[in-house]
Amino acid sequence: MLAVFTFAMAGQEPGILTPPAPPQPRIHGARMYGVRPGHPFLYRIPATGTRPITFSAKGLPKGLKLDKRSGIIGGTSPARGEYKVKLRARNSAGRTERAFTIVAGDKLALTPPMGWSTWYMAHTDISDAMVRRQAEAMVTSRLADHGYAYVNIDDGWNIKPGSDDAALGGSARDAEGNLLSNKNFPDMRALTDYIHSRGLKAGVYIGPGPLTCARFEGSYQHEEQDARRFAEWGFDFLKYDLCSYGRLMKDQNDAAELRKPYQLMGSILGMLNRDFVFNLCEYGRGKVWEWGRAVGGNFWRTTGDVGGGRNADLWTNMERYGFGEAGLEKWAGPGGWNDPDNVLIGQILWRGKLVPTPLTHNEQYTWVTLWSLLDAPLVFGGDMTRLDDFTLSLLTNDEVIEVNQDPLGRQATPVYKSGKVEVWAKGMEDGSKAVGLFNRGEDEREVVARWSDLGITGPQIVRDLWRQKDVGRADGEFRANLGRHGAALFRLRPE
Repeated sequence: MLAVFTFAMAGQEPGILTPPAPPQPRIHGARMYGVRPGHPFLYRIPATGTRPITFSAKGLPKGLKLDKRSGIIGGTSPARGEYKVKLRARNSAGRTERAFTIVAGDKLALTPPMGWSTWYMAHTDISDAMVRRQAEAMVTSRLADHGYAYVNIDDGWNIKPGSDDAALGGSARDAEGNLLSNKNFPDMRALTDYIHSRGLKAGVYIGPGPLTCARFEGSYQHEEQDARRFAEWGFDFLKYDLCSYGRLMKDQNDAAELRKPYQLMGSILGMLNRDFVFNLCEYGRGKVWEWGRAVGGNFWRTTGDVGGGRNADLWTNMERYGFGEAGLEKWAGPGGWNDPDNVLIGQILWRGKLVPTPLTHNEQYTWVTLWSLLDAPLVFGGDMTRLDDFTLSLLTNDEVIEVNQDPLGRQATPVYKSGKVEVWAKGMEDGSKAVGLFNRGEDEREVVARWSDLGITGPQIVRDLWRQKDVGRADGEFRANLGRHGAALFRLRPE
């Protein structure tokens, strides 16, 4: 039987566990990519290794073209069907290839979306220049090389009716009723063109009510016009936030009433000539996980704001929302995902100031480990222009990301709980098992993963995913010592 693994001892905090990427090229990211036929196609091949890297592809369908230097594939999505492609990369240190399947049909987001959002690092203090800097940082920091693709603009980009701020106030719509951006965003099409030029996707925000959460113009009674405006501007993602629409409802927890505005917008997005990943944000009301997919949603918030509350404790919120996903797994899968909100590590806006996350290293490992097991969208909420090495190591561990992006799309479930100790597991497409060990307590705990709980038999090779190395052979169980609020993530495969 394998000896006890040691992840973090009591009173200690682990530093960087993710090994540096080797000089040889490696291709990362999702292995399945969903598109709708005949729509604009954009995909940046995520790859690490010494630059320059030269890219090629075998089996790319007609209508798509690969830029061999940037690794950006563009063009028009093919006719319905599955297209098996071999992506290839080579540099001065070697070459590699990876299977990649383009699925042209009705489903988008076949794996959980990965990207970034403005909200938790700036709230409404946003601008075209700021978003461009963040988009550029997604590339220069190498987050894009690991699969991060969406640059999402949250609340605060358009007109705020009644505002006396010269940049934000004025007419919310033109004479034809078309939505207008505020003066901080002088040319939305130019902004999305810039984001697309980097091989990234652009996201926008609005809500079904008269006003957004921050009291900017909403889409109420302009739904189709606004959706077409977003398509005209070149956006690829829409976050649709309930907020003031709640005042128009008789019962804010009634599923039928909650479903109505999302059904409307979802049906409109489905008719447009662009692919829109649709993010339902109504905070888990009316059991949205049961109907989110049916109204066209690709992921749906199951919780309140993880960074919300004047006196919020971030660990308490993350713990409650993340571990609270237990029981929702049956509604998650390719095309539709449960969303416990953004990942708040690195430099975030916390109690009015842009500061390092208040979480310990252990707590940050727990966050990324749990979100990866949950198949939650990996939307980073921190400042990408101020990424430190530790935060980067958490966001760019490709073996951890692979758990999140596994094509099977099976959300993890808790298989063992005892007090503050938990073991979660999910089956992977290749037959292996991803296993997360968690200590939610205040003191060091030993956590045991037993084969009887995991539903496996026989000897298994145990791989530590944070350290990216096999750590031995086990049969029947294995153990880890975890520090306060600590976690470890392993992958088991039959010997």
